[in-house]
Amino acid sequence: QGKKLSDALRISAYVFSTGLLMFTALVNSGSWLMQNIPLGNFWQTAWLEFYDYMEGDEWTIFLVGAALVPALAFWGFNGILLVADITGKPTFITRYRIQLGKNDPVDTKKVWKAIYTALGNQFFVSFPMLVPMFYIMQWWDNTFSKELPTFQWFLVELSVFTVIEEILFYYSHRLVHHPVLYKHIHKKHHEWTAPIGVVSIYAHPIEHIVSNTLPVMTGPMIMGSHIVSVSAWFSIALVTTSISHCGYHLPLLPSPEFHDFHHLKFNQCYGVLGVLDFLHGTDKMFRQTKAFERHKVLLSLTPLSESIPETPKKDE
Repeated sequence: QGKKLSDALRISAYVFSTGLLMFTALVNSGSWLMQNIPLGNFWQTAWLEFYDYMEGDEWTIFLVGAALVPALAFWGFNGILLVADITGKPTFITRYRIQLGKNDPVDTKKVWKAIYTALGNQFFVSFPMLVPMFYIMQWWDNTFSKELPTFQWFLVELSVFTVIEEILFYYSHRLVHHPVLYKHIHKKHHEWTAPIGVVSIYAHPIEHIVSNTLPVMTGPMIMGSHIVSVSAWFSIALVTTSISHCGYHLPLLPSPEFHDFHHLKFNQCYGVLGVLDFLHGTDKMFRQTKAFERHKVLLSLTPLSESIPETPKKDE
C-alpha cells in the first residue's frame, strides 16, 4: 500500500508538473500572439457584432453558443467518421483502425440506432438541461458580458473544467458499472465493444445526464464562464469524446487507445485522463498490453497497429 501510494504521488506530481509547464508555455505563447497579432481584436469585434445582431437577447445567444455550435462541431466531426465507418473509404483512414477486423464493414442498422439515440439524447436530455444552466449563468452576471475573457483566463478555465470533468466522470462511470445499474442503464452504451464516434453519446438517458452532461456542465457553472468559453468547452468536450470512441488512432489526434480498451474489456480505464485510474488501480491490465504502448499521439503516417503490433499467440 505504501509503494502504491508513493507511485500514485509520483505520477500525480509528474502529471501536475508537466501540465504546469505546458500551461505556462501556452500562456506565454498566447500572450505573445495577443500582443503581436491583432487576433484578439478580431474576436472581440466579431463577438460585439454577433451580440448586436442578436439584439442582446441572452437566451438566443445562449442557445446558439451552448447548443447549436457544439452540436455542429459534434455532427460535423462524426459525419466525416461515419463516411469512413460505413463505406470503408478513404482506405487510408481505415488503416488506422484500432480493433482490426471489427466494424469492417460496420453494421448499418446499429449505426442508425446509435444516431437516433444520440439525437434523442441531445434534443430531449441535453437541451432541456440548458434551461436551469442558463439561469445559473445569468445569476453570475458575466456570461453575456460584452468584453471577452482573456486568452490566459480561458486557459485557466479550461484546466479547471478538465479536472472537474475527470473527477465527476470517473466516479459516475464506475457507479453505473455496478451490477445493478449496469444491467438497466450502462449496458446500452457497451453494446459496442468496438465503438465508433457517434457512440460517445449513445447511452441510456439517465447515464447521459449523470455521466455525459453534468461533468461537462458543472465547470462553467462553478466558474461563471463567458458564453464564448462555454461554447468552446462544450465543442472541445464533444469532439474529444468522439475521438475517444472513434475506433481509429489517427495521426496528430489524441490517442483513443485508453477508452477503446475500456469498451473491449469493460472493467478497465474508467476515466478520461487516466490519473484516477492509476490511483485506484483500474488500469493495471491496460498497462500490461500493447495498447498501452500505443497510447500516445501518433506523429508519423505509419499506423501504430503496424509499428507496435500485437504479440502473436503461441498457436499462430
